[in-house]
Amino acid sequence: MSEKEKLAVLIGPTAVGKTKLSILLAKRFNAEIISGDSMQIYKSMDIGTAKIKEEEMEGIPHHLIDIKNPEDPFSAAEFQELVRSKITEITSRGKLPMIVGGTGLYIQSVIYDYQFSDAPSDEEFRKTLEDRAEREGNDALFKELLDIDPESAEKIHPNNIRRVVRALEIYHCTGKTMSQYQENQDPALLYDTALIGLTMDRDTLYERINLRVEIMMKEGLLEEVRALYDQGLKDCQSIQAIGYKELYEYFNGRVSLEDAVVNLKQNSRRYAKRQLTWFRNKMNVEWFDMSDTAGPHEFEKKFAEISAHIEGKLKIKSNT
Repeated sequence: MSEKEKLAVLIGPTAVGKTKLSILLAKRFNAEIISGDSMQIYKSMDIGTAKIKEEEMEGIPHHLIDIKNPEDPFSAAEFQELVRSKITEITSRGKLPMIVGGTGLYIQSVIYDYQFSDAPSDEEFRKTLEDRAEREGNDALFKELLDIDPESAEKIHPNNIRRVVRALEIYHCTGKTMSQYQENQDPALLYDTALIGLTMDRDTLYERINLRVEIMMKEGLLEEVRALYDQGLKDCQSIQAIGYKELYEYFNGRVSLEDAVVNLKQNSRRYAKRQLTWFRNKMNVEWFDMSDTAGPHEFEKKFAEISAHIEGKLKIKSNT
């Protein structure tokens, strides 16, 4: 049996401090970073997705950033395929691949080996669904899936009709949603993985999120979103991102700019809460609390702890 490829994964809610830490870890462990964010793949969406700036990268190669136009669809399945090939490519260069991000569904799809092929099937029922998609359009089936299994619907693009049909078929055959069926599996980790999560006490995190939104507005988020709006981009996946949909409401005259910013802060805080819940429920994460790392001494201490965890877990030496 061949040895598993080594992989570091750094996850956590928005604004917890993943970017700064990821660069330091990449330097220490000779790593290349793969973005684990479902929206940083889009060009022209820099400020709202908190995309790392060129100068912040400090020469560390970053992958899966700016690879799609905002009008393009993107799914967990495509992410899975791209990231798995990047892991192999980075490993072949003698570097450590490190996924950094906050989109739990996407990261989970890469690192665990879920098998749906052994779920029961019903060819006749599947054919009925495919005929319905032909007659009524893909959206009709996707809406059905959204009602039955919103968790799976979040992973599947509405136009990926094969996967929509499969999710409905699993429900029809087992009485369980695809998500529930998945939970009953005990998926194996595909990689020799150090899975690190950053957390923070809620008040501090929420303060940081609110401040981040204010900084984004100063950096030109309104102009960034306006440019997309003026291009006529609407009804596409990218514009559903937090930071974009709220300002679209303002451009459409439904809310004041002040209210749009309030909504953006609130939605970002809610998203952070959902991220933490997802990571805690779905993934076996080693958590590190970053609440008291404002001072350089405290940060260094936490960085040393996390580095030691990676060394021990992956049995690798750092550059120090």
